[in-house]
Amino acid sequence: MDDDFYSRQTPYSDPGELDISGLPSDPRGLALVVRNVMIHQGDGRRLGYAIPEERLREDAESRYVTEILRVLRERRDAPLTEARKPEERFVGTCRDFALLHVSLLRATGTPARVRGGFGTYFVDGFHEDHWVSEYRLPDGSWRLVDPQVLHPAYGDLGFDPLDVPRDRFLVAGDAWRACRGGAADPGTFGFWSDGALRGMWFVRGSLVLDLACRGGVETLPWDGWEPLAGFGDVSLSDGDLALLDAVAAAHTDEDVRRLCAQPRLAPPREILSKSPSFGLREVTLPRH
Repeated sequence: MDDDFYSRQTPYSDPGELDISGLPSDPRGLALVVRNVMIHQGDGRRLGYAIPEERLREDAESRYVTEILRVLRERRDAPLTEARKPEERFVGTCRDFALLHVSLLRATGTPARVRGGFGTYFVDGFHEDHWVSEYRLPDGSWRLVDPQVLHPAYGDLGFDPLDVPRDRFLVAGDAWRACRGGAADPGTFGFWSDGALRGMWFVRGSLVLDLACRGGVETLPWDGWEPLAGFGDVSLSDGDLALLDAVAAAHTDEDVRRLCAQPRLAPPREILSKSPSFGLREVTLPRH
């Protein structure tokens, strides 16, 4: 996995026939494009817009960028560079902001990927499940971007959303290590609004989903598969724990490639998706 790999679109990030000639090519400009065509499910009050229930239910099930772009065209047939009124936007999750940003970065020549982990800037003292984008700099290092919070309504977060500090967003591997090593309480990782959706099992699932995203399978936040990305507590062997520790320690492209090939980690074609709107369903993924 090199610059070429992270510059190539996946079945999830592929924008199809999108005309990119009018798009900016820098990460900042593209993050602003994304921010101006999407509204997060929780942004209605911030933006003074009552989001229709059917959009809350249906938009966030759009697994592919082509679906996101189709919805945007249906609501207003205009270039992506034109900011939209709330009712003209795609209603998504943090994952959708990240995926569209990654798609546009790749389309304009910047290696990028979706990252799963936990943000500390939503609820004091809590690590909220969250997804951001990450792009590779010319020197080979990676920079985190949060297009979702790139809006005045979020106020002053104390950092630049276009360069998110890694102690404000913990990628899933860092979260796993912190919890395993006793530096953090697993009970503070997950969803603040739902006490059942937090804990070490949640961190484990995030760790495996993040690996899948790094390997080119950009899941929905509520996807899962057995044995290591399942829902709820399971009995883990010493071998399982060692494998998960290896995922948390994976930094090189070679490490990611090797771990993505592990049968106990790799997403199968038939996975489970536990959608907040539609409940537990079986979903068939594209061949990968």
